[in-house]
Amino acid sequence: MDVGKILLAAGLGLAVLGLVVMLASKAGVELFRLPGDLVWRGRSTTVYFPIATSILLSVLLTLALGWWARK
Repeated sequence: MDVGKILLAAGLGLAVLGLVVMLASKAGVELFRLPGDLVWRGRSTTVYFPIATSILLSVLLTLALGWWARK
C-alpha cells in the first residue's frame, strides 16, 4: 500500500475525530471524562489521570487493529 494514501487517510481520520470532539463539546457532552478517571485539584493546578479512558482507548484500538490486520 502506498505510504501517501495511508498518511492521507490518517490525516482525514484525525480531522473528522477533531470535528466530532468539537461538536460534542459545544453540545455539552463530555467525551473523555469517564467515571474511572481521576482528577486532582490543587490551589492553582489541576491534574487529570485518565485511567478509564486509557483502558477504553486501548481496547478499541486493539480491536480495530486486529480487525485491520486480518483484512
